[in-house]
Amino acid sequence: MATQYSEEFKKDAVKYWEEHKDLGINACAKNLGISKSTLSTWRKLYESNEGNIPTRGRGNYESDAAKENARLKKELRDAQDALEILKKQLAYWETNRSYIP
Repeated sequence: MATQYSEEFKKDAVKYWEEHKDLGINACAKNLGISKSTLSTWRKLYESNEGNIPTRGRGNYESDAAKENARLKKELRDAQDALEILKKQLAYWETNRSYIP
């Protein structure tokens, strides 16, 4: 599972890189315990969003509606799995009904 960082951490990481450009992006990322591509992405977001780095929150859903949609899809999938198990169990008992005393 991917590590999620707060917006504050992301901003601090970008500021750290800006203050230590002499180290280079690779060394800065290594010092922060993140990958070079992650720091580079955060820097681009920081610059294009006027000093903000948008975060989508837990689960990386675009909106609350998308998160609710994903939850409902999972619930439906679980219910369908349970139904399939019950159907198989019913079929088993119907074929083996003659063995019940």
